[in-house]
Amino acid sequence: MEDSHSLPLHHCHVHKLRATLFKTYAFLHILALGAIFYYRGAFFFDKTPLKPYNTVPSFPWLVTFAAEILLSFLWILKQPMYWRPVTRTVFPERLPKDEELPRIDVFVCTTDPRKEPTFEVMNTVVSAMALDYPGEKLGVYLSDDGGANVTLEGVKEAWAFATWWLPFCRRYKVKTICPLAYFDQPEEQRRQSEEFIQDRNIVKEKYDFFKKQLQSKARRNEADDANKTSHPDHPSLIQVIDGNSIEAKTSTLNPEPVAMPLLVYVAREKRPSHPHHFKAGALNVLLRVSSTLSNAPYILVLDCD
Repeated sequence: MEDSHSLPLHHCHVHKLRATLFKTYAFLHILALGAIFYYRGAFFFDKTPLKPYNTVPSFPWLVTFAAEILLSFLWILKQPMYWRPVTRTVFPERLPKDEELPRIDVFVCTTDPRKEPTFEVMNTVVSAMALDYPGEKLGVYLSDDGGANVTLEGVKEAWAFATWWLPFCRRYKVKTICPLAYFDQPEEQRRQSEEFIQDRNIVKEKYDFFKKQLQSKARRNEADDANKTSHPDHPSLIQVIDGNSIEAKTSTLNPEPVAMPLLVYVAREKRPSHPHHFKAGALNVLLRVSSTLSNAPYILVLDCD
């Protein structure tokens, strides 16, 4: 039997007949477009006064010609997706074992907690931590380009809630790993065992506490003039979030052992006198930080919302 490591993880099948038919159609379509453009151009360059079509007003003719050019351009933009139609088949059973999988770093970028609410950003962070991937092979980096204190406090709350959310997702193979989306949808009828209902209620209680904490922190942040907006002038701050950085008074960690991903908060230094290059600059800093802490060969960049 052939070793599964030497077998491809996916197969790409090209539909040659469909591609040939489309290329033939595209060739005929281009010929028709060329004929139309030649006809329109001949109208403007042919100055023979005896031909009746020269009495047609030029403005409507120009508008029609411009519309045909625009529609032809839009048609050309759509053609590459039909030029080589393929069907891909994946073989997840050929994936290597967990201990043989490579590391993956997930980058999440945010700036202003007013435009990007902290609660939604932390839902993205928790979702990234709950990916169906070995926790010891996963790293999540949150770039806070505004250096807002509410974001740092929020990522600590996200870690505390993730200690409950991740075991729940692993145990019951939850597919909707975003807690906001999961608790907004109706309960799954096929999982009405007493154990599942009890665990779900516990996690739901922790989620409500997590949500309440973030919303109260956001309100305090809005009332504090020092933290009301993102700071264009602040020093750098890099903090690895773990159980030691969580205050027991505000958050309760799950005592059940679980492989937690690496979670890192990064606020790069920003000075008004130096260009920061916006999100591109933030990603560059994340690359440098991750190369030191985890150095994963694969990187996934997510929007904060």
